[in-house]
Amino acid sequence: MTAADTHTAFRTCPLCEAACGLELTVRDDRIVAARGDREHVFSHGFICPKGATFGELAADPDRLRRPLVRRDGRHEEVSWDEAFRVIEQGLRPIIERHGPNAVAVYAGNPNVHTMAGGLYLTPLLRTLGSRNIFSASTVDQMPKHVACGYLYGNPLTIPVPDLDRTDLLLVLGANPWESNGSLATAADFPGRLKAIQARGGRFVVVDPRRTRTAEHADEHLFIRPGTDAYLLFGIVHTLFAEGLVELGDLDGHVTGVHEVRELAQAFAPERVSAACAVPAERIRGLARELAAAPTAAVYGRIGTCTVEFGTLTSWLVDVVNVLTGNLDRPGGVMFPLAAHLRPRTRAGGKGFRVGRWHSRVRGLPEVKGELPVATLADEIETPGDEQVRAFITVAGNPVLSTPNSDRLDKALGGLEFMVSVDPYLNETTRHADVVLPPTDPARKGHYDFSFLALAVRNFAAYSPPVLPAEPESLDECDILARLTLIAAGQGAGTDPAVLHEQLLDQALQRVATAAETPVAALRALVSGDNPAERLLDVLLRTGAYGDLFGARPDGLSLDRLLANQHGVDLGPLAPRLPGLLQTPSGTVELYAEPIAADVERLRTALGRDQDDLVLIGRRHLRSNNSWMHNVPALVKGRDRCTLQVSPVDAARLTLVDGGDARVTSRAGSVSARVEVTDRVMPGVVSLPHGWGHDLPGTRMSVAAAHPGVNSNVLTDEFAIDRLSGNSVLNGIPVEVKAEIAVPDRRTERLT
Repeated sequence: MTAADTHTAFRTCPLCEAACGLELTVRDDRIVAARGDREHVFSHGFICPKGATFGELAADPDRLRRPLVRRDGRHEEVSWDEAFRVIEQGLRPIIERHGPNAVAVYAGNPNVHTMAGGLYLTPLLRTLGSRNIFSASTVDQMPKHVACGYLYGNPLTIPVPDLDRTDLLLVLGANPWESNGSLATAADFPGRLKAIQARGGRFVVVDPRRTRTAEHADEHLFIRPGTDAYLLFGIVHTLFAEGLVELGDLDGHVTGVHEVRELAQAFAPERVSAACAVPAERIRGLARELAAAPTAAVYGRIGTCTVEFGTLTSWLVDVVNVLTGNLDRPGGVMFPLAAHLRPRTRAGGKGFRVGRWHSRVRGLPEVKGELPVATLADEIETPGDEQVRAFITVAGNPVLSTPNSDRLDKALGGLEFMVSVDPYLNETTRHADVVLPPTDPARKGHYDFSFLALAVRNFAAYSPPVLPAEPESLDECDILARLTLIAAGQGAGTDPAVLHEQLLDQALQRVATAAETPVAALRALVSGDNPAERLLDVLLRTGAYGDLFGARPDGLSLDRLLANQHGVDLGPLAPRLPGLLQTPSGTVELYAEPIAADVERLRTALGRDQDDLVLIGRRHLRSNNSWMHNVPALVKGRDRCTLQVSPVDAARLTLVDGGDARVTSRAGSVSARVEVTDRVMPGVVSLPHGWGHDLPGTRMSVAAAHPGVNSNVLTDEFAIDRLSGNSVLNGIPVEVKAEIAVPDRRTERLT
């Protein structure tokens, strides 16, 4: 082996939301090492265990390289042309006989980690025209979208904590030491938290578990799962009662303050303390500290979203930031400005609404163009007009990630036809008639459309492919393009270039109209070696920092990002109000009728009897949902899929550390190994999500050797946040009993 055989490549890690830079050592068409890129403008060399295994993930021998078609119960490799012919033969007759709503689509979390997901998924959904669109958003973050929709007029206008300048950070239901952050792109989130302390600031964590983040915090407060809304309303009540409301520069740009004061009257700290298990005086103290700090930010994440009052909690996070004058303020929470987006400069718009259509069976309202995944099994199982008969999954594993997943698993077996775009034969795709595997992440370009719009510092980076395309592989943009053309009735054999050129022409036409320049003239200036790069070049050049096709020579373009392999720093976040507001009033609208109606439900729930024992999930640094359990380095070591139980509850329930327990909910039952620990508060047990790799028909050998149990057998598909349709995955009432005999850990559904 000679030095000439080895070279270094740089790229953005696509394995979580942190957007860290990687330095890769490449030898003979293989990545042999990965470490943090020390010159990266955002991550400065930080790397987590997931990023360090980037080469292993890309070279995983269980990754599919060619399409699979199921015949006689077995999946067989076929050519791409044959796979698309089978799709046309299976999908088109269903659409023609039963209409587009007979086809459902589920988009998984990995879609926001790929350029294809950012550029080609929407054209597929629009062409298909089905109302049965589902995604991981309704088991993850939809409450935050709904809250921001009402507050700012756009569900994608999400403020992030200005970590690098804040003096006080209050963290609720988030564990960024393990997750690397979510809905807040912050490479080296732990380092940024340490920096708050180093400059004399503080961060406080509120969580039912003493997480790794809580261990490093200046203070950790245990809270009853699902009751963060009570704590936050107690803070809001105190801000008003003690005259601590100070809008600062927001004055004149906020409406609904009086109405919020009225809503908060029922939630004095003494009234909510018992429900949330946080002392009343400490609730008051938090309010005073947030009001008195030079700058402060409240940040809530998945533990505040995946609960019964997820939207109210998400709304209250921003209400506290507004009332303390910390919205759109350096050191508070601010709105990023991504390079591929055009900034709004004029306040006002149509605002946000839900319920443009409803699900067929349970009548659940549409939110942000999709239906709650909690009702997907209903739509498949229930006969009638527009019953879901065909199913398309794109980078998703709902059999492990959605509520009462055992029911969904059985429902998928009754479909007439199913297609999955996925690199693995996993717990979901084993049901597919056709599996279309995208090329591995090292062989395609990468730009973070979603996460750069959530970054705690503005920057831009593009990663060209590190390795050449494999023979017989197909880029995901081509896969989605061909599916779109089939959905449009143009035939399985249509060249995907037809859609590529159509999308590019549409993007250029918008520019040409505004610039009064012929499309052909602009087309000649577009850079890029593939369709995704060309679309990205147009977005960058016409975005917030773009070169406007040469009119601004120092602006951004694809070529400039290619020339800056460590990224381009675009500076700290800057105030953007009121221009980005799309509410009808052009202000931050704190009050909305749907919110107010749900506040009454929250007030009524104050008198509800509390469940004896509730289940929550948990994160781990070496996992991201169900994705990475087939990488040996990420699953080695002791069993992580344990049921964490407090010593108090273990003694009460006669549970033994290392023994087994049967956990039962309304939806189902699982057996798990017990881990007795004071990390969880009494009355709470915890199982990580994303496991359960023991189902037949998969081809994930490493994951099958470390199966764990599927916590979503326990989650209830009928328990949702009413405002967003988000599933309740935390605070699930359960019964736990010791098991004397060691079972085979199979999951069971209760009938």
